[in-house]
Amino acid sequence: MEVKINKNDNIVTAEFNGRLDTPASLEIAQDIESIKKEASGTIVLDCSQLSYISSSGLRLFLSIRKAAAEKGGKVIVKNISNEIRTVFMMTGFLNLFEIQ
Repeated sequence: MEVKINKNDNIVTAEFNGRLDTPASLEIAQDIESIKKEASGTIVLDCSQLSYISSSGLRLFLSIRKAAAEKGGKVIVKNISNEIRTVFMMTGFLNLFEIQ
């Protein structure tokens, strides 16, 4: 799992590449903390290269959303595959995030 983080003005973009399972969630925890520090602006979670997301990965997304809500920011999830969209639909995450 790889996460590329780009900061541009008040927008932080995180590009996820690979499988976001439990081991990967632990591996990228520091990256997620740096994203949460910028949660007062807009956070874009680009999932175009995300092939799988587990409950641990969903918890990470939820922790980013919570940080943004506390700081007045917003989270946009974009470029999700049909498989990830199905997971989001089954877990209610489609209603929690702005999906593009």
